[in-house]
Amino acid sequence: MLTLREMLVVVGGELLTPGLDLDAGCSKIFASDLMSDVLAFSEPGSILMTGLVNPHVVRTACLVDAMAIIIVQGKRPNADVVDEAAAKKLPIIATGCSMFEACSRISRSLPGDRP
Repeated sequence: MLTLREMLVVVGGELLTPGLDLDAGCSKIFASDLMSDVLAFSEPGSILMTGLVNPHVVRTACLVDAMAIIIVQGKRPNADVVDEAAAKKLPIIATGCSMFEACSRISRSLPGDRP
């Protein structure tokens, strides 16, 4: 399990919602650009990783009780999206990594036995 703060470092990210708690641990990530799949298959408490930056991402993350959003590929949401996430106490991390690279880095950083 990694904390959001550790994931921020691992993906070389930037916290777009300062002042929110990053010390919660998480071991589940749902990586998708299809919000319909997020609604159907993600688990509460997961981190939503996506390349989308529109307001639907924040609203979908709230509906599925995600603990944070990681936005990949160097994309950045506009201020309204960031403000909405901050108001809902939903951290957003932006990274220049691709979705594959971000998932790989996080996976390699998880403690425990791996091949």
